[in-house]
Amino acid sequence: MQDESRQRLVAWVTAKVMPHEARVRGWLRQRVQSSEDVEDLIQEAYTKLSSLKSWDHIARPEIFFFQIVRNLLIDQVRRSRVVRIEAATEFDTPFVHDGVPTPETIAGDRRELGRVVELIDGLPERCRKVIMLLKVEGLPQKEVAARLGITESIVENEGVRGIRRILRVMREETGDPGYRVKLRSERARKS
Repeated sequence: MQDESRQRLVAWVTAKVMPHEARVRGWLRQRVQSSEDVEDLIQEAYTKLSSLKSWDHIARPEIFFFQIVRNLLIDQVRRSRVVRIEAATEFDTPFVHDGVPTPETIAGDRRELGRVVELIDGLPERCRKVIMLLKVEGLPQKEVAARLGITESIVENEGVRGIRRILRVMREETGDPGYRVKLRSERARKS
């Protein structure tokens, strides 16, 4: 019975928590100087998760995980003898915002969008046009093909090629192997 509960916990952590680890690591890297400290805090958070007796009540596992890491970091800062003056203010985070973007989130999204736009601008001309029409303007593949005077197959191939190129660069730059491009024109217009 205990093994079954343990397996369910491992499955829950794998499905609901681990996909968000890269974001939490990114948040930590901005606040911790040592990569060893980042690793220690992440591992300690997983240790705390592994001791859960019940997790069905946790509605937002990614936020729960983040709060564990955040609390561990606060404890670490409290125990340390030398604390930077800024440290106390750095724990407020854009990570948890319940649907309302914070100024930090908006600024970060704008920076990211700017970088993605730079990468799109660097694509070969036809590929760039396809990405702009498909992903930024949200046109259907058929309409993109008609506008550019090419086949839908070429539109599909150019779109895939362009997105793959952008993802590869962004994954390298962010160090996040799970990075996904957020080409959401509605979100960009709202900010």
